[in-house]
Formats: sequence, structure tokens, C-alpha cells
Amino acid sequence: MILKNANYIDVINGKVVTSVDIEIEDGKIVNIGQNLNGNDYIDCSSKLIVPAFTNAHTHMGMSMMRNYSDDLELQDWLEQKIWPFEAKLTKEDMYWGSKLSAIESVKNGVCAVVDMYDNVDATAKVCNEVGIKGILGKGLLDIDGRGADRLEAFKQNYNECNSEKTKVILAPHAIYTCSTEFLKECLMLSREYGNVLHIHVSETKREFDDCVNLHGMTPVEYLETIGYLDTKIIAAHCVYLTDKEIDMIADKEFYPVYNPVSNLKLASGFTPVKKILDAKINLGIGTDSSSSNNSLSVLKEIQVGAIVNKAINKSSSSVQANEILKLATINGSKITGFNNGAVEVGKEADLTFFDLNSINFTPKNDLIGAVCYSASSEDIRDVMIDGKFVMKDRVVLTADEEQIKYEVNRLTDRILRS
Repeated sequence: MILKNANYIDVINGKVVTSVDIEIEDGKIVNIGQNLNGNDYIDCSSKLIVPAFTNAHTHMGMSMMRNYSDDLELQDWLEQKIWPFEAKLTKEDMYWGSKLSAIESVKNGVCAVVDMYDNVDATAKVCNEVGIKGILGKGLLDIDGRGADRLEAFKQNYNECNSEKTKVILAPHAIYTCSTEFLKECLMLSREYGNVLHIHVSETKREFDDCVNLHGMTPVEYLETIGYLDTKIIAAHCVYLTDKEIDMIADKEFYPVYNPVSNLKLASGFTPVKKILDAKINLGIGTDSSSSNNSLSVLKEIQVGAIVNKAINKSSSSVQANEILKLATINGSKITGFNNGAVEVGKEADLTFFDLNSINFTPKNDLIGAVCYSASSEDIRDVMIDGKFVMKDRVVLTADEEQIKYEVNRLTDRILRS
């Protein structure tokens, strides 16, 4: 397949390349040049091609809780609303909830997710059906005394679901839901299963202060004492990272994930994005769940994240458009390990196609700025993953959207009536 007359964003160098041909073979970009020949080609002169996004922190199975309980403090929201609702979820619920999240992700230009939830087998099945890639974290905690059972379930999930495109990992929920010994167990087990952990870190001031009061040290300092800085860590939120902690993680495989909309909505605070980027740390971006966001639009995260940091840092040149776009593309690929995140030869053909004829791209001045500041999800017309279109003209080709919405509404009604 050849994408003719293509315009694309080179996120690594922060520039737009225009009127070239991109050749795709066996799911990868094999050539970029002029006047390439082939039997199968698509005219892309009216599209802007952007590396498909990585949602580096989400909870796909929580879509049934979208708009269920808003305007509460995080701990109250979790304890009074979310955890009681989750206790009623069945495997069927989580399958359809995850499938809704998967098609929402595709319609928002996402090719890969880093997920944290319970039923990894349901999520893996959904990823394979819809065609998205996943780093699927088995959500783990032991405050209810069931930690050992969850670790055994993880092993089963890994053996049944781990693959090249759906990588199953351990995901201890947080330091306040996991005991020190359990966190150490997760770390030891991870050495047999991929050497990577996904965990919430310093999401709230309460979490930060409680850690200092209980352990006499900050969350990252505490994690270092139990060995967590000696392995690859995908660390969601990191709102209250201190300057000392940033120095501690700068040369580690510690990947913070910025969740601007969820952190704003839950009044969690502001991740020190500029300080993290200045320290040359690979920062990703995520949506968190559709129950706390309340959407899975990485594009919205890009836009809000860029604008908020200008206000925080009192500088309109702070965290510029291509910097924040990298979080969702090439930085995301470094977090997942998938060979995507850029339009270049050798990369997997995971691509998002924006409509250059839309109002949001008119006039065609700074196209990188347009993606970050004016584009909407409706401008994303097509999505390609591994060289195959999973969405064309806003229609997801790999799933029945109407059936999914019907099933999610039906199952949510059952839970609300129970």
C-alpha cells in the first residue's frame, strides 16, 4: 500500500513534511519518498498523518461508570461510589465496558493503551478483536486480604493472554492499597514476568502526606527502599513529585504519566511537567478512566495539558505544541515498547489521519499547532494499526458500535437496579 501525496508530522524533529509518498508493507513503513509506485494506493493530499496515539494510563473496564458519580473528592469517590459499583461487575460487564473503551479509543486516534484493571482476559480479548495494542496491567491490592489470590490470577492471565500485541504485566494499585510486603512480592514476581510494573504514584496530596507520616519519606523515596527504582516502572499521575524525586528518577526506567484532565476534575493538582521534561525524563500522557475524566480523548489531554502548563508556569512559550505531542506519540512508544510513535521507515504503521479540509485546520498555517490547539476528535477520519485500517470515515471497522452501546446500557441498568 502506498499513501500518495501525504502530509505528516515528524514528531521527533518537530516539523511537517508535505507531499510525499509513504509505502507500507507487512504492517510497517518501508519507504518514504517521491513518486513511489504500487498497485494499491490512497490519495492522502487532504489528510494530515500523525503517529497514532498511546494512552499511557487508563482503566478500560470502567466505562460503565462514566457520568455515574461526579464532583466528589477522590477518596470519597472511590470508597462511596466506585468500589461499591465495581463489586457488582461481572466478567461480561468488563468485557463490554472494555469494548466500549476500545472503540472510543480508536475514534480518538489511539493505537495502544496502558491499562490497569481486574479482568485482563476480557481486556485482551477486546484488544485482539478491535485491533488495538495493549500493555495490560492486572490490578492488584491486598488491603482486603486477597492479595495472594490476585497474584495467582495474574499468573493465569499471563499464561493465557500475554502476546506480542497484548503484554500482560503486574499493576499494584498504589502504596495506600498495597502493603509493603505485597509490593515486594509484586516486584519479585515481575522479574519472572516482564520486568515492568504499573502503579499510581503521588496522585493526591493526601497520598503524599500519608506516606510521609507513615514511612517518614516521600512516595518515590519509599518505593526506592523496596527496590522499585531498580526495574521499569510506569507511574501514573506523579502530581506531587518533588525536585529531589525528579533527580532520583532521572536516570532510572521510571516513566511518569501525565493525566491532566482527570487531575483537574478530581482537583488532585498539577504534575510538574516542565521540570520532568527539563530533566530529560520520558513523560507519557493518559486519560485515566472515563469515570474520572469523563472521556478517553488523548487529543483533549494534549490540548488541556499544553494550555494548563502555560498558566502554571506563567509563560505562553512553556510546554510547546510539539513537546506535548511527543508525550502521546514517540514517548508513549518508549513506555510500551511497541515499535511505533513516529512516521519513519522501520516503524509499525500505526497512523491517525486528520481531515485538512475541516474548519479546525483552516487556514493551514501551523499544522502542529492545529493538532494541539484547534483540532477535535471529529477531525480524526481514519486510523491505521499495523498497516490495516481499523477506522475509515469515522466508522470503526472491527466492531459493531451500536451493539456495544446497547449491551453497555443494558448491563449498566442491571447494576443500577440491583
